[in-house]
Amino acid sequence: MPFLDRLQRWADDRPDATAVVVAGQRLSWEELRDAAADLVPDAPVVTVLSEENSLHFAAAFAAAVAGERQCAVLDPTWPQQLQDSIRDRFRGLPATSAAAGAATCMGHAARVDRPDLADGPPGTPFLIGLTSGTTSVPKAFTRSRRSWQQSFDASIEFFGLAADDRTLAPGPLAASLNLYALAECLYAGSEFHTLARFDVGDAHAAVSHDGITRLVLVPTMLRLLSERGLSGGVDASGIRSIICAGSKLDARTLEAARRWAPNATIFEYYGASELSFVSGAGLPPGQPPEQRGTGIGKPFPGVEIRILDDSGQPMPDGADGNICVRSGMVSDGYLWGDDGQALQSFDGWHTVGDQGYLDTGTLHMLGRRSDMIITAGTNVYPHEVELALASVPGVAAAVAAGLPDDLRGQKVVAGIVPSHGGVTATQLRAGVEDALARNKRPLEYFALAELPLTDRGKLSRDLLLDWIATHDPRIRRLG
Repeated sequence: MPFLDRLQRWADDRPDATAVVVAGQRLSWEELRDAAADLVPDAPVVTVLSEENSLHFAAAFAAAVAGERQCAVLDPTWPQQLQDSIRDRFRGLPATSAAAGAATCMGHAARVDRPDLADGPPGTPFLIGLTSGTTSVPKAFTRSRRSWQQSFDASIEFFGLAADDRTLAPGPLAASLNLYALAECLYAGSEFHTLARFDVGDAHAAVSHDGITRLVLVPTMLRLLSERGLSGGVDASGIRSIICAGSKLDARTLEAARRWAPNATIFEYYGASELSFVSGAGLPPGQPPEQRGTGIGKPFPGVEIRILDDSGQPMPDGADGNICVRSGMVSDGYLWGDDGQALQSFDGWHTVGDQGYLDTGTLHMLGRRSDMIITAGTNVYPHEVELALASVPGVAAAVAAGLPDDLRGQKVVAGIVPSHGGVTATQLRAGVEDALARNKRPLEYFALAELPLTDRGKLSRDLLLDWIATHDPRIRRLG
């Protein structure tokens, strides 16, 4: 496993049924199987796949993991220099490593003998994931076929994916969320849809005309689709489930999604590339949401969670520490970039350094320790502050950070991207009064023309502090 044997089954059982749709173009199960099988003889031991969303991507990915082959998926928008440096690293790996023969990713060395479109042994690595870290080149880790099969079984049970679902994942297939959604649908025999690139109008057209029953996307996309769908009269009543990952849903996004897709169960979950699924929760239609906070649900099927301190000792309920996981879905480790901190293990309990706590079985996600603000002896996680601010009317997005302060050590500050109509500092202070303890509330607010993002599109709190220090024109202090 993980999904090629299933792909063969669906192609035999219902050859003409739709398997994959990309920007309105379709492949049946038989066509997908045949297209992938045609690519297998030329597929190297390790394929480096870097391309935009397309039907070819789906077939190439299936061929790239046939037999005991492995695939590394790169974001095609990454700078060419970065992509070349990653390829160079594959060339430098010894042939006996987990990426045996990785140098063949450029197509100039021996091929795998096995020509058929079939899954390799369960314990063998098939996917080389890339995750950003403290260095300029992303860390590379491997996942086994068995770990992804267990992930499929867990997610299908948790999210209730059915064979008659039509899933739309409108983001790039190079992102792990969407790549997993594609593979999960191939495993489940369920129809998968995506776009050439994310576009609100194209996504709405797919929902309206393609019978989409399931959305897999990040919160920012959900907010755009919901708010514009409501204003444009786009009917989303046929959507049965919405799966969100990347960050916790704020109250405004959740409310808009509930109104736009009234029959959908809305799922949010916590996971990490190296850990796979950890915990999650689903809000059925008609059920009022619990008070918004840092809670991110119960453990996934097959997952155990503990909160451990830095020496590996258990923390009591309600005390924060390292979120540690034990499951068969954890990655095999790193090919490169392992600094000893990114993926740690305490006697079989694994953590990527995310901090949180357990409260009667519910996991509360606080964020990375490296982001923590220590103000007057109090630990403040920016994630808590951002969640509270995102629920204030007039706020489109928020980012919090710790600014050096002679009296407190650090003080909490926040940058706000205003929505239409804007927002004042007074409104912001009033809006977080009931959501944040006094010592966690920002002492200064700034209006932002845009969110501070890295060149890879990730939120950068350090960049916010740099904008403040340099009086960047994209930032303005709110009185």
